[in-house]
Amino acid sequence: MAEIALEHVDKTFADGTRAVADVTLDVADRELLVLVGPSGCGKSTVLRLIAGLEAITAGSIRIGGRVVNQVPPQDRNVAMVFQDYALYPHMTARRNLEFPLRMRRLGRDAVARRVAQVAALLDIGHLLDRLPKQLSGGQRQRVAMGRALVREPAASLLDEPLSNLDPKLRVQVRAEIQELQARTGTTMVYVTHDQVEAMTLGHRVAVMDRGRLQQVATPRALYEEPANVMVAGFIGNPPMNLFPARLGTAGLRVGDRTLAVAAPAAAPAEGWTAGVRPEAIGLVAADAADAVRATVAHVEPLGHETLAHVRVDGPDAPAIVARLPGMPPLAAGAPVGLRIDPAAVRLFDADGRRAR
Repeated sequence: MAEIALEHVDKTFADGTRAVADVTLDVADRELLVLVGPSGCGKSTVLRLIAGLEAITAGSIRIGGRVVNQVPPQDRNVAMVFQDYALYPHMTARRNLEFPLRMRRLGRDAVARRVAQVAALLDIGHLLDRLPKQLSGGQRQRVAMGRALVREPAASLLDEPLSNLDPKLRVQVRAEIQELQARTGTTMVYVTHDQVEAMTLGHRVAVMDRGRLQQVATPRALYEEPANVMVAGFIGNPPMNLFPARLGTAGLRVGDRTLAVAAPAAAPAEGWTAGVRPEAIGLVAADAADAVRATVAHVEPLGHETLAHVRVDGPDAPAIVARLPGMPPLAAGAPVGLRIDPAAVRLFDADGRRAR
C-alpha cells in the first residue's frame, strides 16, 4: 500500500480547457478518500492523472513517495475500476482475474493461488466459470474489483463504479466496498457525483468544482462546517438552506424577526449569505412568540420524516426547507412559525467563504 500526493497539479487540454487547476491533495496510506463534485468538475480527470492515463500539464504526483510524472501507467502499480466494469466479454470471470497476472508473466501456481485468494475475499468463487453476460450487475462489479485487487496494487482508483447499478444494489455494493477496504487496508481514491455515496464511504471527502478543490475534510466536518457556499449547497440532501442576509447590531434579520447571530468583527451589514441546515428549523404555531412567520408552499412526506417547503412572509423573503420527524399534518397554504437555532446558522461573505 502507499500514500498518494498531488502538488499544484494542473491539466489543460489541447483545446484550452483547464480541467484541473492547482490541485494539492494528500491521500494517506490505507485511506479511502472520495472525490465528489458536479459533473464536469474535474474529479475523473484527477483520477486519470494519478493513473497515468492523462499527462499532467504542471505540478507533480507522488505514489509511495516516488514522483511518477514520467512513469507509464503499467509501471505505477495502481489499479483502476471503471464505471462500465471493462471486463473482457469473451473471457470467464476466472480468466478476467488471471489476465493482469499473466501479463506480468507469473507462474501458473502463483496465478491460481492469487485468484483463489481474491475470489474468496470477494465471495465470487462460485462465479469464476461464468462469462460476464451471465453475471448480475453487482457480480460483474465484484469481478472488476477482483481484477484490480489481484495485482496487489499500491492503490486502487475507482471511477464512479456504482453508477450503472439500481439504487438497492448500489447500497449493497457500496457497503461491500467499504468492508473490503477495511479488511484489505487498500489505499483507495473513489470518484462519484453522488454526495450521499461520498458521505457514507469516505474517511475524508474532497469536494471539487470547476477544476478546483473546494474543501477536504471528514464527512461530518463538511456537513457541519462547509468552507464556502458551493460546499454548503452541494453537501446534504436536501442541501443547506442559503439565502441573502443582512446583519444588524442585534443579529441576523430573517423576515420580520432578528436572530441572535453574532456578526464577525467589523463586519459590513450587506453582502452576506446565511446558511442553515433543514433539521435546525422547527415548525411552531404561526403566532408563537419570536417565531419567524412563514407559509407552507408544499410538503414531501417520506414516512420517517417530512420535508416542509415554506416561504418566509414579507417582500424578498427566502424559501426554506425544514426537515421534520414523522409525518405531521401540514397543508400547502397553511401559516406556520419557524424556530431557527441561531447556533446552527452559518455566515458566508460576499466571496462565498464561510466567516462564521
